[in-house]
Amino acid sequence: MSERHYHRPAQFAGHEFEAFQGGDDPAVMHRVAHESAGALLARVRNDPSPEILDRLVAFTDSNGIDALAELWAGATAHSLPGALWRIYLLRAVIRQSPDDITYLFERGAAISSTIDPVVAGAPTPATPEEILELADRILRGVFDGDFALALDRGAAFARLASAGATAVADDLDVLEPERSSEFTRRGLRLTELATDLAACAGRWRDGSLD
Repeated sequence: MSERHYHRPAQFAGHEFEAFQGGDDPAVMHRVAHESAGALLARVRNDPSPEILDRLVAFTDSNGIDALAELWAGATAHSLPGALWRIYLLRAVIRQSPDDITYLFERGAAISSTIDPVVAGAPTPATPEEILELADRILRGVFDGDFALALDRGAAFARLASAGATAVADDLDVLEPERSSEFTRRGLRLTELATDLAACAGRWRDGSLD
């Protein structure tokens, strides 16, 4: 998949997946993104203290998602910084509209014929509070668990939410075509996020994610 470039908006809107640009010099930003992602992961895995993990999981709550975008949003999708960016982005999307994303997840899980509900690890039915907790568990697993499994869980969640968004779009297609189009776009972005996370999980397992 080709490299994606992100343009930083004045304010992040998670459901629109607005993206960011990390800097003016691509070579410098590429090096900083990869070095910072590798150093962070190695540091935490060598000393996974609860305090450090808690701070990392909640980092964007106090610093904003754009703080990480400055480092990682411009990295290629299937790279270590790209993977970290997308798992943080998924958490931001969930936290921004937990009621909405829970509903989409529930719709998707209800029609799924795959093992995605099991992989994602959310109860069904799920409450917004349980989905928020799931988002934290997935991100925490990146640092103190099976990295590829954490990415797979994020991908499964995004796929189910995407299926739910597509189902809602179909419901609204005739009577509210503009809203239907909005949910269709949302579903496509969630699908793209799921695809990238799954690809990163595969590359981590075969040792090619860097």
